[in-house]
Amino acid sequence: MGVRQVGVLALQGDFALHVRLLAALGVAATKVRRVQELAGCDALVLPGGESTTLRKLMARNGLDRAIVDFAAQHAVLGTCAGCILLARELEDAGGVEPLGLLDITVRRNGFGRQVDSFEAVVQSPEFEPDSGHTSPSVAFIRAPRITRVGDGVTVWGALDGEPVAVRCGSVAALTFHPEVTGDPRWHRSWLGL
Repeated sequence: MGVRQVGVLALQGDFALHVRLLAALGVAATKVRRVQELAGCDALVLPGGESTTLRKLMARNGLDRAIVDFAAQHAVLGTCAGCILLARELEDAGGVEPLGLLDITVRRNGFGRQVDSFEAVVQSPEFEPDSGHTSPSVAFIRAPRITRVGDGVTVWGALDGEPVAVRCGSVAALTFHPEVTGDPRWHRSWLGL
């Protein structure tokens, strides 16, 4: 994929860390707050944050429909709350209407509350550790759980045998935050760098 510009949804949440991680990979990143700011983007990151708030803000200015249209032709990555927004269905929607871009079912805060946050190494056949090296950890902060993976969706990463990273074509979702610990592998792979 020839990626020149990656948009990062900047309505609420940890968007600044994604911008910094993309810059470290040598990728130009732009903050997206309005529909017209999607123009010129080759890919889009939906960051972590509060899924109810993000969804309301997206609907308020039409970004929800624009992102669905954008995903038909471009790569989209959702982390944590972004994973919730990309799902087809939620076990505990709490008023959040997901975008339905990935055939997965998600339980919000499935790994617990804020005090239950932790760091762990996610296993992925794509990122086998080199001999003598350990894989970097990622942060699970009020992380959702993927409770169902539909047809055509590939498990990209697992924690204790449970899917925590999935992808279907160029749309991918992570229940964790690689940007918090500075692990660039997930963004690099998603962008095909």
